Amino acid sequence: MNAKRQLSGIGYGLFAYGVWGFFPLFFRQLSHVSPMDVLSNRAVWACLLVGLLLTLRRQWRNVAAVFGRLRQLAMLAVAALLIGSNWLVFLWAVASQQVVASSLGYFLTPLVNILLGLVVLKERLNRLEWASVALAVAAMLNEIVASGSLPWVSMVLAGTFGTYGLVRKQLPVDAVSGLWLETLAMLPVCALYAWWQARNGHSVFTGHDLATSGLLVCAGALTALPLMAFAAATQRLDLASVGMLMYINPTLQFVTAVWLFGEAMPSARLGSFGLIWLGLLLYSGSAWSKYRRPS
Repeated sequence: MNAKRQLSGIGYGLFAYGVWGFFPLFFRQLSHVSPMDVLSNRAVWACLLVGLLLTLRRQWRNVAAVFGRLRQLAMLAVAALLIGSNWLVFLWAVASQQVVASSLGYFLTPLVNILLGLVVLKERLNRLEWASVALAVAAMLNEIVASGSLPWVSMVLAGTFGTYGLVRKQLPVDAVSGLWLETLAMLPVCALYAWWQARNGHSVFTGHDLATSGLLVCAGALTALPLMAFAAATQRLDLASVGMLMYINPTLQFVTAVWLFGEAMPSARLGSFGLIWLGLLLYSGSAWSKYRRPS
């Protein structure tokens, strides 16, 4: 792999995960707005912003080219469904003071990447990677026993984002065009939701105070920029490297939840995190040995 291309991929990944890591601080300011309202505004403003970028960069021909490829359009629609679901659950978690659970989900994502590589890409796992997967399963079982229910927030966030990364990596579409098409695919669902809410006397896009309106507009930019950077990173790095950089996001979220938001950390959940961190340590060792191994 070209060293300059790999270095730029790491830079894109650091930017994306760093911004995502501070998302709880930003979206906590919008906790008085329903998650679906925030999601709808994110999609609209992100679509407008990315459309402006496409105009400034004169890249609309790239978008037009994708419309002639049904398989790529279908994959982009799947990517939109995955990332939209991920956004919605994350917004709910922030509003419901479940940021620790969302952090656990994003810590699980690299291990989901391993499983996806095994099942979809037919990659072989070494003993360290199998041990990482086993520890992740043990962590989830610990969560189920401790809480008496499925840790659905963590599982949905890990599953949707891990699968989104896999789909995005397999799409030969540039980051800006792909993101615009993804947000475009979300707009019909958002429009139906806004129409349904309007029939019940609630306006999704208007009627907010000035500060809230400003935050909702900014949410579009904060949605678009890291996603474009993430797409650029996945096109320049292998899944293992993308997964290792992923640690930045949940670490920042975990620190924010416990130290700034004061969310509870029961000993049972701390045990789950311990198992995940141990699994990530083994996974990092395996990824590092592969990186150091001569081609």
